[in-house]
Amino acid sequence: MSTPHTLAVCLDAPMQSWGLRSRFQNRDTAHEPTKSGFVGVLAAALGIARENTSEIKRLAQVRMGVRVDREGLVERDFHTVNNVPNTVAKDHKTVISDRYYLADAVFLVVLEHPNRDELERWHTALHQPHWPLYLGRKAFVPARPLVNPDHDSTYLGVSASTLSETLDTHPWLENRPESRRRSAQALQQGRQVPLRTLTDTDPTDELAEPRRDVPVSFAPGNRLFDTRPVRTGHVQLTESLIQSGARPCT
Repeated sequence: MSTPHTLAVCLDAPMQSWGLRSRFQNRDTAHEPTKSGFVGVLAAALGIARENTSEIKRLAQVRMGVRVDREGLVERDFHTVNNVPNTVAKDHKTVISDRYYLADAVFLVVLEHPNRDELERWHTALHQPHWPLYLGRKAFVPARPLVNPDHDSTYLGVSASTLSETLDTHPWLENRPESRRRSAQALQQGRQVPLRTLTDTDPTDELAEPRRDVPVSFAPGNRLFDTRPVRTGHVQLTESLIQSGARPCT
């Protein structure tokens, strides 16, 4: 049995959007990165076109987990678009839409794969992407690098560990001094500070929930998705995760 390896990725931006059930004029966002959304980020980094369905499916087979290192705030944009064309090419109409996004969220995304070379290839692409990367919408660009330049680093790199081990032990990505101070103070007072997680799980898991966000096709006019079982959990923040974590902003 091959040893699993993981790639740790940081998703931090002033705004992110991870659509899960968007329909027409109502564009929602999940509270954490979707698999389809992150596969899209990875495909852009690798230079895989959205019409390349076979490669998209292959990327989507990777096991994925998310740790919420800073919960975002759900915000709403009210959009009005004038002069939208219609089928009769006259009497253009006005379209109103609600678009939701997450503000100030930070996520640790962990990918588990038996082939370390493949993870290192993905790491290189995320560090030097083929196409510009954005987190859900083209205006939502990352606020810091997604990975460490050194792929062998235990911080945002590739390691010989399982998905659950990386979620449990990876340094905290929170870089706001006040948040770090408050959390450290809470731990010193004996209080727990849980970090929410969402991981791919086995369909037989009694706590599994279905999530329809596995990309089958990103081709224009033929966007298709499948369902995966996920499990919600928590990782307890520790002083060592804080001390070994992201460098505080100044």
